Amino acid sequence: MWYRLFKYALLGPLLWALGRPSVKGIEHIPNEGGAIIVSNHQAVLDSFFLSLVVKRQITFLAKSEYFTGKGLKGAFQRWFFTVVGQVPIDRTGADAAQDALNAGLRVIDQGKLLGIYPEGTRSPDGRLYKGKTGMARLALESGVKVIPVAMIGTDKVNPIGSRVWRPAKVTIKVGEPIDFSRFDGMGGNRFVERAVTDEVMYKLMKLSGQEYVDIYAASLKNAPKEQPASDDRDATDATRIPDSQVG
Repeated sequence: MWYRLFKYALLGPLLWALGRPSVKGIEHIPNEGGAIIVSNHQAVLDSFFLSLVVKRQITFLAKSEYFTGKGLKGAFQRWFFTVVGQVPIDRTGADAAQDALNAGLRVIDQGKLLGIYPEGTRSPDGRLYKGKTGMARLALESGVKVIPVAMIGTDKVNPIGSRVWRPAKVTIKVGEPIDFSRFDGMGGNRFVERAVTDEVMYKLMKLSGQEYVDIYAASLKNAPKEQPASDDRDATDATRIPDSQVG
């Protein structure tokens, strides 16, 4: 009930007014049965705009921090993400990857749509970053199709660090479902999982028109900032962004 109320009466009308979203390829979203919707990640509002244009409810694996906040704000966040059907995932524990996999499989087994952002975090600069292989493992173990979706313009409505949403055109492009049945029984093979992930990221790059960067977005966010050059320090010695990170 709350999901439909937010979508059609409370939050939805505001998003329609701000983003004037247009969608292409919506026919690629199945009317029933489990599937994995894989999207680039430009803004917090990606999940809201995507849910707005897709008739079926999409369940996203949300970080557990959204459910553990303190005070009035924390209580509201916990209530909101619960009533709209999001699933909390602890990303810090030793079993975090397996817990996320199990949670995702439960959603798919129930015949629902599971939403995943394979970059793992929002793009810090609008480019498309290397995908993590958890999505591939879910696809291989569940056997369902993967549907690539490009979110375009959401970062203009909801820029990183902004507290106020802004009017800007949002476009959502849904690609043809990808069938990975040719890899049946090969779940757990890290080379196959990487190949599947890279194929999906290539589809996202073509749909979104973003520049692709072959590093994890989190490595860029966590890298030390470059220090300005001074009289006694050559500018070429500035700290470099690491080119790899354990996924």
